Amino acid sequence: MIKREDISLVLCGPAGQGIKTAEEIMVSVFRKAGFNVFATKEYMSRIRGGSNSTSLRVSSKPIRAFVSRIDILVPLDRQALEHVESRVNQNTIIIGEKNIVNNKNENQHYQFHDVALTKLAKEAGGKIYSNMIVIGIITGLLNIERSLVHTYVKQKFSKKEEDIIRKNIKAINKGFDVSADLASDLNVDIKRKKTEQIKDEIIVNGGEVVSMGAVAGGCNFIASYPMTPSTSVLTFLAQHGKKFNIIAEQAEDEISAINMVLGGWYAGARGMVTTSGGGFALMVEGLSLSAMLESPLVIHLAQRPGPATGLPTRTEQGDLLFALHAGHGEFPRIIFTPGTPEDAFYLTQKSFNLADKYQIPVFVLTDQYFIDSYYNIPKFDLSGIKNEQHIVKTDKHYQRYKLTDSGISPRGIPGYGRGLVAVDSDEHDYEGHITEDLDIRSQMVDKRLRKMKNLRKEALLPEKIGPDNSSTLVICWGSTINIVREALEHINSVNTALLYFKQAFPLPERAADLLKQAKKLIIVENNATAQFAQILKYQFGVEIPNKILKYNGLSFSVEELVSKLKKVI
Repeated sequence: MIKREDISLVLCGPAGQGIKTAEEIMVSVFRKAGFNVFATKEYMSRIRGGSNSTSLRVSSKPIRAFVSRIDILVPLDRQALEHVESRVNQNTIIIGEKNIVNNKNENQHYQFHDVALTKLAKEAGGKIYSNMIVIGIITGLLNIERSLVHTYVKQKFSKKEEDIIRKNIKAINKGFDVSADLASDLNVDIKRKKTEQIKDEIIVNGGEVVSMGAVAGGCNFIASYPMTPSTSVLTFLAQHGKKFNIIAEQAEDEISAINMVLGGWYAGARGMVTTSGGGFALMVEGLSLSAMLESPLVIHLAQRPGPATGLPTRTEQGDLLFALHAGHGEFPRIIFTPGTPEDAFYLTQKSFNLADKYQIPVFVLTDQYFIDSYYNIPKFDLSGIKNEQHIVKTDKHYQRYKLTDSGISPRGIPGYGRGLVAVDSDEHDYEGHITEDLDIRSQMVDKRLRKMKNLRKEALLPEKIGPDNSSTLVICWGSTINIVREALEHINSVNTALLYFKQAFPLPERAADLLKQAKKLIIVENNATAQFAQILKYQFGVEIPNKILKYNGLSFSVEELVSKLKKVI
């Protein structure tokens, strides 16, 4: 029997067996049925085979974090159970075929229910429909209306042939019939609040919210080379390019991509690149070119484990210092580190305005865990969205690199006014012509660096969650925020607060006061060397002795952090 506020479901099997499709359907159906939902996946770097899993949490209350606990597991091949066995306990209910469950583990420490998924799928139209059988079983056990599932499946496959839609519905129905037989034994009871608020919310993954933020920021050009996990942003903007007047270009490589985007900004476009660590490595010279040209540039960098190809489909917060120090020479930049869908949307939108205003590269730093996770969230409030244009109409005396107190020179574009808009990758004079005048060189470096003063003034203060006068402060950035937050809710320490940084560079000076008020500092990072702790020490002289780090390619789980935080707190 399962009776709780939230249930953790896991589907596990080889690539190519429809686990991703099942995930996409179930998260939408759960939300339409009035549940809060969170889903994340871990998958191997192969087109077919291997062992992949998707974890879904279904709850009566808002949830946004990964838990290792498995309440219901559906293994779809012989490797599945072994793959997730460390997460299985005596309360786990396993639904699957007896012949694919490892005999040596059978009935040892979990509840097993034999269901002939392959046979049922073949009766529906073929083995490929096994995932639809599973959807029917799970939604049936959660007492979701069959008609609701039918409606969404028809919508999902609306562009398919009628016969395919019919077979999918038939498979769903067979799954519902199985759930009716299982219901008396399993007795799954989850408290559900059917509210109009949840039904009006949207289901999004991290890649989609970054893309939506780019659209809201006026992005009209993206050039990138596909690289997991960043490709979803390029794909989304390409799919919706006509609707939003966006040109999406799959470049031949990352070097071409970043130079295309710089050319776009030079001509007056608002462009971005999306890439991962290995792709960004190829863009570094273009990053420095952006600095010398003082060209706006938005870079979405979706982290994954390195070095080199590393674990290309896993997650890590390992590229923060790379983004901070990449490039030759000294120049300013901004690094945003959103960890919630809302922050990813609004900060991506803001990136275009800040890149335009300060004529600098702006990073939106995410990771695989965030990009590939699904959330139900309220629709975005667009009332405060404003796209700022900082292009000037030039006159015949126009100086592209005019010295100013703020360090920001007037940016013109070719054909808008009478002035010559000259840019060059070499050091240049006030009008943009190459120079080796050493005094002008110093002036130009100082001018570019003067932007940092106002960048620090505009930097986002970290968000403090918890008691104002807490003696212990847990620090995190990016995608760890929701996991840390739920872990601290479980611990419920009245003397502990959370400090969430959604901007990693530059940092506002006031952040130092928040750090120095606490007696004990703890930092949580998905990397091996506590990269953000290094930044805090460098900028504020604050040493963080308590570091909770993970770098095996997986995100933290709530239970894991509860255990580790309790030991330190």
